[in-house]
Amino acid sequence: MAESVININFPSQVISDLEKMSYDYGLKVAKAIQHEWYGKTNNSENRYNHSSSKIHNLRLYARGEQSVQKYKDELSINGDLSYLNLDWTPVPIISKFVDIVVNGIAERLYDVKAYSQDPFGVVKRTEYMQAIQDDMSMAEFDKFVKDNFFINTKESKTEALPASEEELSLHMQLDYKQAIEIAEEQAINMLLRGNQYDLIKRRFYQDLVVCGIGAVKTSFNTSEGVVIDYVDPANLVYSHTDSPFFDDIYYVGEVKTIPVNELVKQFPFLTQEDLEDIVSKRGDNNHGRNGVVENDKNQVEVLYFNYKTYMNEVYKIKKTGTGGDKAIAKDDKLPENDRYEKVARNLECLYEGAYVLGSNKLLKWEKASNMMRPKSDYTKVKMNYAIVAPRMYEGRIDSLVNRITGFADMIQLTHLKIQQVLARMTPDGIFLDVDGLAEVDLGNGTNYNPQEALNMFFQTGSIVGRSFTSEGDQNPGKIPIQEIQSGGGGGKMQSLIQTYNYYLQMIRDVTGLNEASDGSTPAERSLVGVQKMAAANSNTATRHILNSGMFLTAEVAEQLSLRISDIIEYSPTKNAFIESIGAHNVATLQEMSNLHLYDFGIFLELEPDEEEKAMLENNIGGALSQGSIELEDAIDLRAIKNVKLANQLLKLRRKKKGQEDQQKQLEQTAAQGKAQAEASAAASEAEIKKNESSLKTQKQLEQLKIDGKAQILQQESAIKEKLVQLEFQYAMQLKQLEAKTKTETQLLAENRKDSRTKMQATQQSEMIDQKENSKPAKNFESSGDNTLGGFSL
Repeated sequence: MAESVININFPSQVISDLEKMSYDYGLKVAKAIQHEWYGKTNNSENRYNHSSSKIHNLRLYARGEQSVQKYKDELSINGDLSYLNLDWTPVPIISKFVDIVVNGIAERLYDVKAYSQDPFGVVKRTEYMQAIQDDMSMAEFDKFVKDNFFINTKESKTEALPASEEELSLHMQLDYKQAIEIAEEQAINMLLRGNQYDLIKRRFYQDLVVCGIGAVKTSFNTSEGVVIDYVDPANLVYSHTDSPFFDDIYYVGEVKTIPVNELVKQFPFLTQEDLEDIVSKRGDNNHGRNGVVENDKNQVEVLYFNYKTYMNEVYKIKKTGTGGDKAIAKDDKLPENDRYEKVARNLECLYEGAYVLGSNKLLKWEKASNMMRPKSDYTKVKMNYAIVAPRMYEGRIDSLVNRITGFADMIQLTHLKIQQVLARMTPDGIFLDVDGLAEVDLGNGTNYNPQEALNMFFQTGSIVGRSFTSEGDQNPGKIPIQEIQSGGGGGKMQSLIQTYNYYLQMIRDVTGLNEASDGSTPAERSLVGVQKMAAANSNTATRHILNSGMFLTAEVAEQLSLRISDIIEYSPTKNAFIESIGAHNVATLQEMSNLHLYDFGIFLELEPDEEEKAMLENNIGGALSQGSIELEDAIDLRAIKNVKLANQLLKLRRKKKGQEDQQKQLEQTAAQGKAQAEASAAASEAEIKKNESSLKTQKQLEQLKIDGKAQILQQESAIKEKLVQLEFQYAMQLKQLEAKTKTETQLLAENRKDSRTKMQATQQSEMIDQKENSKPAKNFESSGDNTLGGFSL
């Protein structure tokens, strides 16, 4: 049902800033909001109650606690239920689908990424990239200087330079991170953890699935710093919009039911008369929801809201005594004058208000302090609320639960009908023909007893009967016991079960959550790939919910980024905040002190789901099996959470590996050619050396022959010379011997002659003596060894 349009009368925004800041102007704004949401419409139900009751009803369906009155009205006859004894408890079929979607989406992990987009950050990024490009173009020169002169002439600190512009682009996206960006990311993550954002995230995902709308609020105060609060869509009020992201609303707020004592704490300036007036008027115009507030006199409904308008920033440019210009801030009522120059610009401005519904009491109306203004466009201001409704059309909000409540009602009615059929179904009976039993003679003179027949039938399934009576006639009761079928209850049950399954399948079809994702058992013969494809289709059907939740998280992160500037500039917890960030990374402490001077673009990097991981892993496995990447490349690829960048890097690494393999092949071919040439040259040189060696050997052999002949001749000459000398010596010796022999012979002869002569003389003398002395005859033969001239004979 479209929103009912009622006449509302907001005060004009085309007035001075002083009038906008007045109490009366704030009261008019608060009353206009109250009139738009609580004013009576043609449907006799105000917009706020209609919205909150619808959300309340959807939440009951999501919990399986919806009202059963409609089911009673359907089955009753003129309101009479006295003949129905049924269990009216609703079947919690929707709860299952809600839990599947919420739990599946809430478990998806992401990383908050900060991108410095202010001029200083852009200059640093550009200088870093330019240094790498310069090193890429001078790579050969840098290598030559380093190898020969040991001087590093590189401008960048990157060890491995990218090989192409495409690789450089990936390097800037994956590896380059400024210290200030790291500090910003750590600050945002710390604030998210400190506010238990994971719990808030689950709650707004539940709202997106059940109600079709989710909201979060951020605020800043000097005592607590930045605070993130969950906002119940049932309490939300906002200006009309057709945008699912609520980016064109000019007011937004929430209605909170708070006790009077809490009201006094928040607004201590309230007097006793003010409190009595608020309590006495708190229930006027049916502002309470579901009768809760009307019955509790100690609670009141307060509307907290943001109102976006514009302000005039006016400066008076005045000439000083030294001839310079001086800018003096003025209000927007500064008149034109020739004595000075008036400079003005329009800025969006945010007012914060608090109003007690049903009364004329405006508790708060002031210009918001520390408004969130993007540094890229200082004229814009962001609301404190981040809201999204992915299925909005002309102000109507649809949700996943809203689409299936009708089918859930039919499932509940079918469940009640099944109970009715079960209650009216009777078990199969037994027909016992007593007259037929009476005709049966057991052969011992007694007849069948009905109890004995039943016992026999139930225990054995057999019975005894007679085809003829005792008179010989045909026995019509020859089968005395027969089963009685109860009727068609089974057919009714089967029909109702089919109806139940039909509406259950309708829920699957409408939501896109098939059996592969809702926990049902898949077919036995279903392939794993088919099951994964079915689960992936379910993820696609709920992708808009995931994207809406990521939008809220990104908006919260961006608001936190702007709030961090407030902490560092205004909060007394500045030092503690910087130290808490430094506990994670001490190197960012210096950057943190100037964090408020930077402008960041915030985005979320969603971790891939199981299907995306499987596809990436298949790509990596295929590349590894083909040898187109190395194991180190696969490790790097698996560490990248962005599937798109991972696939780009995979293509780049494959291309680079192909080029390296091609270069290696060329080098191997060149090395083989070189080796072959060297081998051929070595073979030729070896052949030459062999020939030279052979010639040298032959020469040496010839020389050896010549030398051998010469030596032989020399030896022969020497031998001959020695022989001649020996012959000469022997001849001389022979001559000497001959001369000696001759001499000795002559000497011997002379000596013998002398000896004979002497002997003859001796013998002559003796003979003379014998004669003279008449001595006997004497024998002159030698009686001893005869020795001649020294010769031993």
